[in-house]
Amino acid sequence: MIEKNVGLIGVPMDLGGGRRGVDMGPSALRIAGIEAAIRGMGLGFEDLGNVHVEQPESHAPERSDARFLDEIVTSCEKLRDCVTDSMNRGLFPIVVGGDHSIACGTVAGVSNHLADKGGKLGLLWFDAHGDMNTPETSPSGNIHGMPLASCLGEGLDGLTRLGDAYPMVDLSNACAVGVRSLDRSERQMVKKTGLRIFTMREIDMRGMHDVMVDALEIVMDGTAGFHVSFDMDGTDPSVAPGVGTPVSGGLNLRECHLFMEMVAETEQLVSLELTEINPILDIHNQTAQVAVDLTLSALGKLVL
Repeated sequence: MIEKNVGLIGVPMDLGGGRRGVDMGPSALRIAGIEAAIRGMGLGFEDLGNVHVEQPESHAPERSDARFLDEIVTSCEKLRDCVTDSMNRGLFPIVVGGDHSIACGTVAGVSNHLADKGGKLGLLWFDAHGDMNTPETSPSGNIHGMPLASCLGEGLDGLTRLGDAYPMVDLSNACAVGVRSLDRSERQMVKKTGLRIFTMREIDMRGMHDVMVDALEIVMDGTAGFHVSFDMDGTDPSVAPGVGTPVSGGLNLRECHLFMEMVAETEQLVSLELTEINPILDIHNQTAQVAVDLTLSALGKLVL
């Protein structure tokens, strides 16, 4: 179990995707009892509130290849500073979105905190999608399909240079788990960069445990700790129906818990992020409740 108090940061971001509703994700997690659950583990908890995010209705996107870029960058800058400040205060940050574009701000904040201490950050990306698009390759212009590429230094300066270090994460210390949906251009980007992706096919063939052994080795190799960016659509829709871009054939509940339990066992997790919770598409807040349960596993909860 982590030994730090937890700081919860909400980011009601509804700018990076094509479907509305994920801006209510932070509220859904709070309603699902995240504070009581964490306090029930004997950990301290501080709700740091929400980062301000502009509403899509109040702005028109200025470009079609990176929609709402300026508004997303502004919110990610605020999130970056909030994450860094919380870690400097000794808190373990849990960031809740919002669409996955928020990861650019979260990763920048954690990277800055570790860099100030002379350390590097590892990045463990859990997602049904690759999130490796850039404005030049994106078929939709939605920035929630670009954050992993941005964290690795591919794409627009506004997103790639949010952190003091460039790239925010070294390619050799990043990997993605659970991927089963890639655009053709994303496949080319993955091959170009050499990013290690553990697809559902590989998980089916090798098993979750063996895949996680390899993934954790990547994100811990020479780093001062690693960040988990957990898109709820990485789970199967039967487990988490309330997501904006569901893809069938995802990880089941036990595989997701094993993912988080093995993360906790390393004692190298420095921050956690949960994204793409969409209450409009959910069933009785099921997805947020699953997110709470998985969070507890990441913090070290075990049966015995």
